[in-house]
Amino acid sequence: MKINAKKMSYEEVLKLPKLKHKKPLKPNGALCALVRVLVEPTLRKIKFSYTTERMELIGKDEPCLILMNHSSFTDMKLAYGIFYPKKTGFITSVDAMSGILGKFMRILGCSPTHKFVTDMSLLKDIEYMLKVNKTNVIMYPEAGYSLDGRTTTLPRKLGVLLKRLGVPVVTVITTGAFARDPLYNMLQIRDVKVSAHVKCLATAEELKEKSVAELDAMIDEAFSFDNFAWQRDNKIVIDEPFRADGLQRILYKCPNCGTENKMEGKGTKLFCRECGKEWEMDVYGQLAATSGETEYSHIPDWYDWERECVKKEIEEGTYLLDTDVDIAVQVNLSGISLIGPGHLTHSTEGFRLTNADGKLDYKQPADFTHTLYADYYWYEIADTIGIGDNEYSYFCFPKTEVSVTKARLATEEIYKIAKANRRRSRKEKEE
Repeated sequence: MKINAKKMSYEEVLKLPKLKHKKPLKPNGALCALVRVLVEPTLRKIKFSYTTERMELIGKDEPCLILMNHSSFTDMKLAYGIFYPKKTGFITSVDAMSGILGKFMRILGCSPTHKFVTDMSLLKDIEYMLKVNKTNVIMYPEAGYSLDGRTTTLPRKLGVLLKRLGVPVVTVITTGAFARDPLYNMLQIRDVKVSAHVKCLATAEELKEKSVAELDAMIDEAFSFDNFAWQRDNKIVIDEPFRADGLQRILYKCPNCGTENKMEGKGTKLFCRECGKEWEMDVYGQLAATSGETEYSHIPDWYDWERECVKKEIEEGTYLLDTDVDIAVQVNLSGISLIGPGHLTHSTEGFRLTNADGKLDYKQPADFTHTLYADYYWYEIADTIGIGDNEYSYFCFPKTEVSVTKARLATEEIYKIAKANRRRSRKEKEE
């Protein structure tokens, strides 16, 4: 999938019309039927099936908020396989609704929003879809694709949203979707069967009885999954010869020599260009060193170690992302504007992005968002770091050996510290 891209100066970007808010449309029945026909070959190919739990507690015509985990673009097809013919709208990222495809998505009932940015109009849109359009609403609470096959960090107090909406909440957790098309693997599709579990997490009446903390805990439990563990434990064979391609995107740091951004995944192997150590990825998604100690056989364990390393850097005051980048800016749904080179830094103070002539100088504080829009091979361009607000989205493509994964981990850990400091400061003032 690609995105409309046009070279422009930053001055020209500032003159572009801003994205105008529009009320979500009720999904067009004829177009929904066409989409259901178009997704059928994929559903058959992946032998899609799903199980249900407590769904009988929801009325036939009762609109629901559906929280679905996010593994790949296939997820939207799976939703049509589960909920069609009931009309269902989607909360979708602004970049995903760019160009002609976005016009069709709007007719399908999709509503655009910026990832990881507080957007008060989004809440109104969801209420409008549920209570005026009388449609289901599918929302991906992770907002971004999973990097390591586990849950992307969720925003806190989702329970507040659920209680305000007051409609049944359904969770859809897929199995196999990540293994079929993991983000790191350069859009190379594997032959994997996909299934889903659909559960009524809470009825409208149960929402009233639960506290926000209880609802958050229920969501956390529903979104506790590990796709690499699932593959290993269920002996799911993925024997494609490219299964380790791009694995360095997740595993950017060598546990043998400690060097960053010298790892390379190719074929079925992952190796360090600095020290030469090599690991083999077996058909069950596990790693084994071809010689010497296997530090981490389970990819999420390696990822957790990288997080701890980033956290230590932050605590010691040595963390710094400082790189030249190419910059793309999105202002509306027409696409992105390529404005040329710039410079991006990230520290405990947050992000700062400047362009070559210095006319762009965007700063994003450390407590702005709980995680980062970090993506691999973004729209077949390059790995990207996405920052910005409700007016401008900035997509930064590093021109040096930089891990966007590390940037996400650092953003999450810095945010935790910033929030804790803010709570401590507020408490001290109250005392």
